[in-house]
Amino acid sequence: MTAQPEPTAQPEDHVIIGGANALTARMAEELTARYGLTVTVIVPSAATPTARRMAALADVRILEHAELDADAFLAAGLPTASGLAILHQDDLGNFHAALRAQEIRPDIRMVVAISNAALGYRIQRFFADCAVLSEAQMAAPSLVAAALGEPAPSHVRLGNRTLYVARREDVGAGLIVCGLAETVDAAAPRLLPPDDLTDDIVLAVADGSPRNPLSRRRRHRLAAPLRLARRVFWTKMGLVFGSLLAVLVAGFVLLALTFHLTGLTAIYLTFLDAAGAAVTGPQVPSTEKVAQFLLTFDGMAFLPLVTAAIVGSRIQGNRASASSLTGHVIVAGLGDVGSRVVGQLHDLGYDVVGIDKRADASGMAMARRLGVPVVVGDTNREETLRSAAVGSCQAIVSVTDSDIVNLETALNAEALSSGLRVVIRLNDDDLAARVEHDDTVSRSTSYLAAPAFAAAVLDHQVRRTIAVGRHVLLLAEVAADGEARLAGRAVADVHKPGTLRVVALRRRGADEADWSPDRTTVISTGDQLIVLATRAGLSAVLTGDS
Repeated sequence: MTAQPEPTAQPEDHVIIGGANALTARMAEELTARYGLTVTVIVPSAATPTARRMAALADVRILEHAELDADAFLAAGLPTASGLAILHQDDLGNFHAALRAQEIRPDIRMVVAISNAALGYRIQRFFADCAVLSEAQMAAPSLVAAALGEPAPSHVRLGNRTLYVARREDVGAGLIVCGLAETVDAAAPRLLPPDDLTDDIVLAVADGSPRNPLSRRRRHRLAAPLRLARRVFWTKMGLVFGSLLAVLVAGFVLLALTFHLTGLTAIYLTFLDAAGAAVTGPQVPSTEKVAQFLLTFDGMAFLPLVTAAIVGSRIQGNRASASSLTGHVIVAGLGDVGSRVVGQLHDLGYDVVGIDKRADASGMAMARRLGVPVVVGDTNREETLRSAAVGSCQAIVSVTDSDIVNLETALNAEALSSGLRVVIRLNDDDLAARVEHDDTVSRSTSYLAAPAFAAAVLDHQVRRTIAVGRHVLLLAEVAADGEARLAGRAVADVHKPGTLRVVALRRRGADEADWSPDRTTVISTGDQLIVLATRAGLSAVLTGDS
């Protein structure tokens, strides 16, 4: 640990963040700019670009410590902090640091970044007040939606209702909560009244009717058999196989028609003749001689072909199956984010091909379990993209850990396939905004995840997040009393055009919420409001500025 100056006294509303990645920087910006808090960031080195970027922010203090130990937490003022976020990328290291922090301050509100969802769910029982979040899990739905060019079919269960994002034409007018209008210049989508027809995307309440925002892109029920036939026959070996199969059928027909045989008998004689067991002789009828000749030589060629096909499939493996796909989605980079994107696309019924330069990437096991073809190679090389059939795919999602590799992969893919939909992960938000155009969509996982991490470290009220384009909307439960000071106001007064909509109202002592509160309803002390808000809208209502 490097020597540190005596820490100055910290206000009780300051938040501590441990980490030095893009998510750390974005969360520090959220807490200072949106919520007006002071932030202390513990970093391994203050000389990194990310640390220097955070040091330039107002109300951010940087502490340099090699690890998140007791000395680091005490120097950061953990005993008086209102929250702690541990955002290192090592799951075990994050868990260990959280345990250390709890020994110093058992009641501290913590948010811990854990990429392993199963591990994250289980370690929560070690802590009194801890939220375990995954950056990849939050970003994946937005990446999937961008790749498909449709609203993500992610359903949010809140109370006894299910909310989901859909196109307006797919939803009944009485089920629309509000409209979601994505804008280019604004910091987040605008929230519009349900009857405002200027928006195409809406947040709706599910009523039990079978509905899928991607239903218009669902494949026909004959697509799977047709795709299988194309894989089998639309190759050189497949054409030879089809020709031999046609000869076999011709021999069967000759035998069946000439001797008026039953189907079972005709099949019996067909396979025996193909195996070289034909009964020969000058007295055999001419039609039978022709049938025997065709079947015998057909059988001689058929067995080596089957052997070659089996051996070839074992050698080529998934590369062969990938090259025969059409209309699929390529996911370049099978790390934490990429594996979640692959899983969600597979669950939606889309063909997926994975690419990674490492044969032992973390998403390889899942890809094998799902039967997803994988090409091992550099994602930005043309030969690798061709092996993944980039020329016949509908979209490519490049989510490696390197911005330059993702950008080069996108440019090469666009050069190899015109009209391709391209989604790239870029950690640099400014670069991400500038490279977007008609068929290229850029996303930053830290940008998508940071609002939820920031809100979670402050209180328990943020229940879910909804990704819309490059932005995130927050579903939160807000108490009428307290700093929000909502008691005595009408629901219509709480609505803020573009930034906040009241989704439901739960009266004090009531078990169920009113999901269609009248605009004139007056809010009472002890009531709870469920709101959908932008980051600015939520921070305004929580601080009483709304």
